[in-house]
Amino acid sequence: MSIIEAIILGVVEGLTEFLPISSTGHMIIASSILGIQHDEFTKLFEISIQFGAILAVVLLYAKKFFQFSRWQFYIKLLVGVIPALVFGYLFSDKIDELLESTITVAVTMLLGGIVLLFIDNFFKNPAINSDERISFKNSFIVGCWQVIAMIPGVSRSAASIIGGMQQKFTRYVAAEFSFFLAVPTMFAATAYSLFIKRWGAGDAAKRGIQLITETQQNTKVFLIGNAVAFIVAILAIRFFISYLKNHSFKVFGVYRILAGIILLILLFSGVIKG
Repeated sequence: MSIIEAIILGVVEGLTEFLPISSTGHMIIASSILGIQHDEFTKLFEISIQFGAILAVVLLYAKKFFQFSRWQFYIKLLVGVIPALVFGYLFSDKIDELLESTITVAVTMLLGGIVLLFIDNFFKNPAINSDERISFKNSFIVGCWQVIAMIPGVSRSAASIIGGMQQKFTRYVAAEFSFFLAVPTMFAATAYSLFIKRWGAGDAAKRGIQLITETQQNTKVFLIGNAVAFIVAILAIRFFISYLKNHSFKVFGVYRILAGIILLILLFSGVIKG
């Protein structure tokens, strides 16, 4: 992977990770269009680049993450991340297989877009307008919704926001809690990909950190990609929160539908592989 390709993927990750349009789906699409060889390092990069996006949330919400007297906040996040940790561990291999399926991304992008068109009509009269009012039960249920996002193209952000609104969160609180929940979820996924999971087969299999430090190019690509994702994610989060104060999710639904249709056309025309 070249530096330019790492920058492009960093921009894609930063823009899409916290918007309800599927970062994984867009990473797969971008990699296919760029013609990036989907080797073990590329697979690792597409997961570990989330680290930059995690840091963007921690920076923007530093007061919440480092206000240690609010211990309930940390417990809620731990409770919320349990379903993803369990399912991620049990079905890691199956999830990796789905990540190879562009047709899965196209279909879930399309279906998710249809849901976002009508989500504000599904969940009316929200009652929870601050994260202090979120209970441990609420956190766990939103965490269960987040598990659906293990299917590529669903969008972790979309799944957890929909889960929040189903639990009567306002749009704003649902989006913010989705950001907060992303930190332990994505940190766990990144740490697993770097230090536990072995990439490759047989004796040639290596841990993620070994792949990254194997060559100077790999190290540069990893650092630059995360730095770009960090900067772009800050801008994307600020935009999204500001947008939700006065707008619904319909524009994201329309975008997902169009993206899903275009992706299906590209697949069936042979421009990209399924």
